[in-house]
Amino acid sequence: MQMQAARPRVGVRPRGGIRPFPLPTLSFNNNSNRSGSACACACAVSVSDSELAARGFAVRRSSTGLDVGALNEVFARVGFPRRQEERLRRALEHSEVVWLEDSASSSAGRPVAFARAAGDGVFNAVVWDVVVEPSCQGLGLGRAVMERLVADLRGKGVSNIALYAEPRVVGFYRLLGFAMDPDAIRGMAFYRSRQQIQNTSS
Repeated sequence: MQMQAARPRVGVRPRGGIRPFPLPTLSFNNNSNRSGSACACACAVSVSDSELAARGFAVRRSSTGLDVGALNEVFARVGFPRRQEERLRRALEHSEVVWLEDSASSSAGRPVAFARAAGDGVFNAVVWDVVVEPSCQGLGLGRAVMERLVADLRGKGVSNIALYAEPRVVGFYRLLGFAMDPDAIRGMAFYRSRQQIQNTSS
């Protein structure tokens, strides 16, 4: 299953036109625990770190040691745009990160699954860049990184966790406790027309 969530831009239509509306917004359903304290039922993981290790995947919770070039390659293979590596490194410095490293790989720091969240570290966070290496999809690795990312955020008291999702993966996030437009709150994204983009880039 290809996890494509939370692209930091408006979607692009196949014919090249810019889609003038944001992707569906989902928020972590924390109605049962509005205080933001850690919630055992919402933050439980379906596969333990030791089980992942037995399958050859090491859990990492820091961007330290992450091969940013290799992450960019995974982005490209799942259809995300490549990022300028220096800008990506800066984004990672300001993000909560969970990724899985292939322990059997001869190259250290190569991610097979990745997710990050950015926010204020207290109240709010937005999940970005959830990806799984195509050859490793269907193994539950996307769920593994998302469960840990949500657990880490909830453990720090962050109660409002949101993301943007491609329509075809909304069901995946619902299984993880996310709800679309909870309490009739709609997500919005700042949108610049193609003309405005051309004017600022020239």
